[in-house]
Amino acid sequence: MTGRSPTLWKAQVRDVTCGDRVKIVEPANVYECTLSDDCFVGPFVEIQKGVLIGARTKVQSHSFICELVEIGEDCFIGHGVMFINDLFSNGGPARGNRTLWKETRIGNRVSIGSNATILPVNICDDVVIGAGAVVTSDIEVSGIYAGNPARLIRNAGSASAEN
Repeated sequence: MTGRSPTLWKAQVRDVTCGDRVKIVEPANVYECTLSDDCFVGPFVEIQKGVLIGARTKVQSHSFICELVEIGEDCFIGHGVMFINDLFSNGGPARGNRTLWKETRIGNRVSIGSNATILPVNICDDVVIGAGAVVTSDIEVSGIYAGNPARLIRNAGSASAEN
C-alpha cells in the first residue's frame, strides 16, 4: 500500500449468546446478539448487536440483519436478505441518531426468499416472502407475499391467487 494505512476491522464472532447446537460458518460478522437452539448462520452474514433469533432458524449466506430485529422460531432467511432499520426519514441516513431507527419483528415459521428487503415492519406467523420482494408495511395475514411492494398473492392453505 502507498500513502496512509487504513484502520482494519476484521469480521468476527464475539459476545454472542448461543443456545445448544448453534452453527456459524465463517467468515461471518456476528456480535452482541442472541442465537437460540439449533440456529444456523451461513458465511458472509452480518448479525448486529441486540438481534434475537429464535430456535431452529436458518440464515443463509450474504444476509444482513441489523440492530432492532427479532426473528421467531423455525424461520428461513434466504441468501442475500437485507433488513433495514433506518428509513432515511430526514432525507438521509440517521448518522448515529438511533432514535430515528425502527424495529422489525418476524413471527414464527416465516420464510424469506433470496434478495428480499425487509423494512421496519411486523410480520405475523406462517408467512412466505418471495425472492426479491420488498416488504414495506406490516403483514398481519398468513400467506404468500411477493413483489415491490410485497402484496398478498395467496392466503395460507389457499390454492387460488388473490388479485
